[in-house]
Amino acid sequence: MKNLILASTSTIYGSKYLEYLLPELKIFFKNVNKITFVPYARPSGISYEAYTKIVSTAFKTIDIEVNSIHNCKDKQHAIENAEGIFVGGGNTFVLVKELYDQKLMGILKASIDKGIPYLGTSAGSNIAGQTMQTTNDMPIVYPPSYATLGFIPFNINAHYLDPDPTSKHKGETRETRLKEFHTYNSIPVLGLREGSWLEVKENKIILKGGLSARWFQKGKLPIEIGSDKIVNYKS
Repeated sequence: MKNLILASTSTIYGSKYLEYLLPELKIFFKNVNKITFVPYARPSGISYEAYTKIVSTAFKTIDIEVNSIHNCKDKQHAIENAEGIFVGGGNTFVLVKELYDQKLMGILKASIDKGIPYLGTSAGSNIAGQTMQTTNDMPIVYPPSYATLGFIPFNINAHYLDPDPTSKHKGETRETRLKEFHTYNSIPVLGLREGSWLEVKENKIILKGGLSARWFQKGKLPIEIGSDKIVNYKS
């Protein structure tokens, strides 16, 4: 039974790392003493060790230990036997390439399908969709496939930004880019705004965080999905 939290971001303005999510995570990981952390997306310029320290500091406040997979000799075993899993943000291309290179993509999917609680933020949420093709990240490496974990039957666009009507910038908006995606693809996309997350319990997906999300489908006008509403991906 799938049990996931998929957040747009790890940090919202004016708060510390994961601070806004910690009350939710304390409940979500209530039976977990140690998290297996996947740091492969790591933000630019930060080492795995430094990234793990940031994550460990946050989880320490809810009495959960963090074990980063980059320190594990048998990484597949670490995923298979994890109490809980956290895949952090950074560059989605780098994350997906590393998961394939380490032969962890299938192992990760199988473990979450068994019910191991999974937290994703940013890139870690992007890979929960059908493909990684609606990420905002630069393609700085070339993964062997765009296919990802498929825990949810649509894609996520994390850090979704609405067009600014006062801006003088005439380049593409996020909405324009997602419409371009739908020129060649039929997978629905959910634009998750900062501070929002999805609560996934098996096939029930609920939007959380107090903000609406933007729902995109090929050939249809975008619509808003309200907070605490079920994401009806079959419509």
